[in-house]
Amino acid sequence: MNSLKFLVCVAVWFSGVLLSESAKKEDGSVLYTGMLTDTISKIVSGYPGEIGVAVIINNMDTVTVNNKSIYPMMSVFKLHQAIAVCNDFDRKGLSLDSLMCIKRDELDPRTWSPMMKEHSEPVISLTVKDLLRYTLIQSDNNASNIMFKELVSVARTDSFIATLIPRTSFRIAYTEGEMSVDHDKAYSNYTSPLGAAMLMNRLFTDSLVSREKQCFMMNTLEECITGKDRIVAPLLGKEGITIAHKTGSGYINENGELAAHNDVAYIRLPNNVCYSLAVFVKDFKGNEAQASKAVACVSAIVYALLAQL
Repeated sequence: MNSLKFLVCVAVWFSGVLLSESAKKEDGSVLYTGMLTDTISKIVSGYPGEIGVAVIINNMDTVTVNNKSIYPMMSVFKLHQAIAVCNDFDRKGLSLDSLMCIKRDELDPRTWSPMMKEHSEPVISLTVKDLLRYTLIQSDNNASNIMFKELVSVARTDSFIATLIPRTSFRIAYTEGEMSVDHDKAYSNYTSPLGAAMLMNRLFTDSLVSREKQCFMMNTLEECITGKDRIVAPLLGKEGITIAHKTGSGYINENGELAAHNDVAYIRLPNNVCYSLAVFVKDFKGNEAQASKAVACVSAIVYALLAQL
């Protein structure tokens, strides 16, 4: 079923049939939000898991499907963490070039950590900017744990982000380290798709922190190398498209399901259409490759329509 659904998505993506004459008002404008909602709803209903989607188009029109505040964020919360750290450093008048000394023996060797692989010295000296790059580009868990412990706590991060997006749309309660000990805690770090899309959208369209720090985050998210088989997949190789995104990946839960497989992005198209897209997959009865195809399928549908506006 998953492979078939993905092939259907690709067929729609190439054919451009979404913008039919029946989708236009008398004045010629396109009812694209309704079309997106209907098409995405039909596609995601065929997958063996719950898939939530949110799209914010040109900072105005919004589309949501299965938009409940129940999706485990996993590493998507590193976006929230980065914004909170930058805000805290602004408040204190500190530079992201501030140096941190990290004892290697205090790091978790079992978790995902490109930083540990690249630094074998007993005491690792990195700037805060380096740590943020590790979390946003490679989703490094040790770097995230260090910043929660030494810079801005989970509670303070959660409180600050609640000033930017609705309190009911998300919660950050645990670190990567705490979730690695008890996987069920991942379900307490949750979001709605719209909450994640709103935060990404505000980062690229509003003034949240100092311009220097905000530009740093935006540029760094464009360098993200994780999950290129998700939202990014149908956009690869297309000229004039800029993509910034942050992924989050879960574990296999006690029911044999993939707990989470997520991606949230801000995308600029050559036709000057900009949109935030969040796709969250929860309790998926399949593997990561199949879940990635589901996310890519949604991305292909959204792109197929918005590229024609």
